[in-house]
Amino acid sequence: MSDERETYDIEATEAKWRPVWDELQPFRADDEAVRSGAKQSRYALTMFPYPSGDLHMGHAEVTALHDVISRYWWQRGFEVLNPMGWDSFGLPAENAAIRNDSHPADYTYGNIATQLESFQQYAVSFDWTRRFNTSDPSYYKWTQWLFLKFHERGLAYRKNSAVNWCPNDQTVLANEQVVDGACERCGAEVTKRELTQWYFRTTAYAQELLDGLDVLQPTWPNKVINAQRNWIGRSEGAHVDFVVEGRTEPLTVYTTRPDTLFGATFMVVAADAKLASDLVTQEHRQALEDYLVEVRKETEINRLATDRSKTGVFLGVQATNPLTGAQMPVYAADYVLADYGTGAIMAVPGQDQRDWDFAQVFDLPVIRTVQPPADFEGGAFTGEGPAINSANDEIDLSGLGVVEAKSTTIEFLERRGLGRGTVNFRIRDWLLSRQRYWGAPIPIIHCPVDGEVAVPEDQLPVELPELRGADLKPKGTSPLGAATEWLNVACPTCGGPATRDTDTMDTFVDSSWYFLRYPSPREDQRAFDTELVNMWGPVDLYVGGDEHAVLHLLYARFFTKALRDMGLISWDEPFTSYLSQGKVINEGRKMSKSLGNGINLGDQLAEFGVDAVRLTLVFASPPEDDIDWADVSPTGSLRFLQRAWRLSGDVTSAPGADPSGGDLALRKVTHKVVHDASHLVETYRFNVMVARTMELVNATRKAIDSGCGPADPAVREAVETVAILLSLVAPYTAEEMWERLGHQPTVARVGWPLVDEALLVEDVVTAVVQIQGKVRARLEVSPDISDADLEAAAMADETIVAALDGKTVRKVIVRAPKLVNIVAD
Repeated sequence: MSDERETYDIEATEAKWRPVWDELQPFRADDEAVRSGAKQSRYALTMFPYPSGDLHMGHAEVTALHDVISRYWWQRGFEVLNPMGWDSFGLPAENAAIRNDSHPADYTYGNIATQLESFQQYAVSFDWTRRFNTSDPSYYKWTQWLFLKFHERGLAYRKNSAVNWCPNDQTVLANEQVVDGACERCGAEVTKRELTQWYFRTTAYAQELLDGLDVLQPTWPNKVINAQRNWIGRSEGAHVDFVVEGRTEPLTVYTTRPDTLFGATFMVVAADAKLASDLVTQEHRQALEDYLVEVRKETEINRLATDRSKTGVFLGVQATNPLTGAQMPVYAADYVLADYGTGAIMAVPGQDQRDWDFAQVFDLPVIRTVQPPADFEGGAFTGEGPAINSANDEIDLSGLGVVEAKSTTIEFLERRGLGRGTVNFRIRDWLLSRQRYWGAPIPIIHCPVDGEVAVPEDQLPVELPELRGADLKPKGTSPLGAATEWLNVACPTCGGPATRDTDTMDTFVDSSWYFLRYPSPREDQRAFDTELVNMWGPVDLYVGGDEHAVLHLLYARFFTKALRDMGLISWDEPFTSYLSQGKVINEGRKMSKSLGNGINLGDQLAEFGVDAVRLTLVFASPPEDDIDWADVSPTGSLRFLQRAWRLSGDVTSAPGADPSGGDLALRKVTHKVVHDASHLVETYRFNVMVARTMELVNATRKAIDSGCGPADPAVREAVETVAILLSLVAPYTAEEMWERLGHQPTVARVGWPLVDEALLVEDVVTAVVQIQGKVRARLEVSPDISDADLEAAAMADETIVAALDGKTVRKVIVRAPKLVNIVAD
């Protein structure tokens, strides 16, 4: 029996096994094994990190969780592609270069080297032979190539429009990167600016992106599905044409409630939309321009706030309601946005609170078209009810519900040529231009003769020029514009003088296809090997955080569908299953330097060792829940690992000993734990799997100390099983145990223990006996016991006899073998 004080040197154990694993490369994926059919494939992927420093607690959590699945798949006999690289373009590196008067690559590649060392110490089962960085020219060459393919198909285009502008980072932002009116990265208040920018036509796939969520629903978290569904925002309504005085073309607006058209008493145009400038009369133009100055000071979030006082200016023109013939004054206001629908709305103050508020300020008429409840008090009624005040000589909606009233109105509008039923989406095209340096240059040349000209493929990649320090300071335009030698080129079409596009791509472009590069990371003739991508893909499990629910995940889905239509891949969705992990917090709050509650991962690893930190993160909670580091115990994890390790020194039977004649009770525990562990891992209940492993350690210790003893082959079977289970979460401890048990490395590839189904059959089960619904006794009975025998046993139990003394039994309900419920007076 081992001395309970006996332990192992954590630092020495980690130093011992790292070079062994480096030489063995047990997690190097073999393409040929899959191609030949010798092995089934699994593609495990965790979101690659940005190299902003060393690894932090969030990295430790996500990779520990991810590694449970990857290592389990290896143990189950699959060939596993589990790669890692770096999402290495981005603003932090550029800002560091400005501070340090250096090049962004210095910061980027220095941090990559640091993170690589930490990842390898952390013993994650990555295939390091496939790593790459998105800032490598050999990678962004193909990002540029894909951009040109999108451009050829009309999926990449350039237009002038009002865009989100971050005054701090001095660059534009996609709609998805604006959170509550602020820059998603730095928190600065976002403003609007008119610029000519590049877009990806994500709207071309809006319906398919929405439909695909139904397929993903069973294997993706509901909160992620719902976030994407809401962002895509499909609505059914109508485009309605309004005649406007002085204008030959009708003014078309989109509405989700065409049934309320009888209550439209005025129109509102977004003050910053070109339409407002087109409609305004000369007499009212100055008032509009003065108003625009104020509007441009406001963020979109403020403009849309329901509790904000309504402002606007009359444009001097009237529109005609197509159902009533009434004249409707047309206003410009800030509560309508230029990029919603056509940039104009029909205002129905009886049914929309913002329209109601505007009508009160400007003394405009209100006509209710939906009957509110009798006890309704207040302004606009936004609920459903029967239509009222909704009839003309040709159509009468009176009494109809919303659905029928909508369809009746749309049918009338289409019949009269006044409008048409329409499906609209909230999602907008992806704005990908960025006015910063450290990103993939957009491979377009602007020629005064030939316009937008694609950089020839044999000239890719368009590499970044050498800029550093002050040259990178944001000036509102891209720093690339100052690199005149790089900027000025000959047009590939006519040979005349031309200039390169000076913007770089949003870094989300890089991460929208990186998972396709891993199957053939050294391919230099194409973006990826289609055969290998189709063989390995799609990704079987993707692990990452909720913050990417819309941005990255939606963009990757868009790329996948576009590349499928180009014939480059054969599947529809990039990630078959998605596991969203919680955050690591401390003392109930997000870790922050300003709060002084940060936890340094390096310090934790130095104090407790890699395995204890990994085990703590996996055991703390279900993967989707946050982990409060103040509430967990890496010390307790370390003590458990030491107890497990000691078991390996107690076994005295020889390797290969036949366990079939060993202690039956321990064997039953072992096989039940393995059986349960398989299901628990496959359903992402990793913390419960660890708990079951702890139960097996306790049962084995008891068997050694006071049961069958260390020489029993059932003890060896149990301890070897513990080592294999621990290989999913504590690889150093598991490997050390495996060696002490007399085996060669590596335990990570020995295979999952086989379960003997006969050992899962229970000899006894616990039957609960209740009186009046309260538990009074528990009986150990045969799982095959009959209802009659179970009732007899319960009624004969001394505790039950005493509890029933003086009572009359009215009814006995038996559900053998688990329950007896006695009803007594």
